[in-house]
Amino acid sequence: MSVSALSAGASGLTANQQALGVAAHNVANASTQGFQPQQAQFHESSPGGTGVTLSAQGRGLAASEAAANAGSGTGLASEISNALVYKASFDLNAKVIQAADERIGTLINIKA
Repeated sequence: MSVSALSAGASGLTANQQALGVAAHNVANASTQGFQPQQAQFHESSPGGTGVTLSAQGRGLAASEAAANAGSGTGLASEISNALVYKASFDLNAKVIQAADERIGTLINIKA
């Protein structure tokens, strides 16, 4: 059980890191005329992990949001909000890894 929690936590860290990268890319290019922001979408992968992809539907949603915003089409408020959510999720996954590591250490100490 602890090993699967460790794996799920690591997968979540990777997914949130990629999502933070997408948000950072969008913010960095916010002043670029004609820039179409990307949108991260989380999906479940087996066994017991998560991932991030940029789907055509996500890009379509970003393009429709771009029409509503001036300049590049990047909504800075939504990008900052997304980045805060991704950071909180990253921190939570790090705590899952820490807890799994403690459980594995306890099991090893009991076995020894």
